[in-house]
Amino acid sequence: MLHLVGKGNKPATMPLTVPVLRVLESCRGQRTTGPLILRPLSGKPVDRRDVYRMVIRIARAAAIPRHISPHSLRHAAITNALDAGVPLRDAQILARHADPRTTEHYDRARGNLDRHGVHFLTAYVAGV
Repeated sequence: MLHLVGKGNKPATMPLTVPVLRVLESCRGQRTTGPLILRPLSGKPVDRRDVYRMVIRIARAAAIPRHISPHSLRHAAITNALDAGVPLRDAQILARHADPRTTEHYDRARGNLDRHGVHFLTAYVAGV
């Protein structure tokens, strides 16, 4: 589990997948206190500008032709979760949105009638 302070100084707890945990443990090294991710040369904690620059540098190295920012990655994570069938409520928790309508804006398939709730409801009631 990762305990963090998010936007608006709101505390949050997120589960970590094994690949992410391994990367974070590598960043942490032998340290048991203090900031998790440090700048390699100065040893100071990374800030939002550092993260922004890292994302831009990685996008350029990957030859991605459009502008990519940390928010682009956040948007992609929420959109992909919804595309993968993650329920809106769970995607809302992932995004730490207070209102589900904010999360709905990321759902590219919200007009797709093949995923309409009536299909799931009918299958549930029919015991399928």
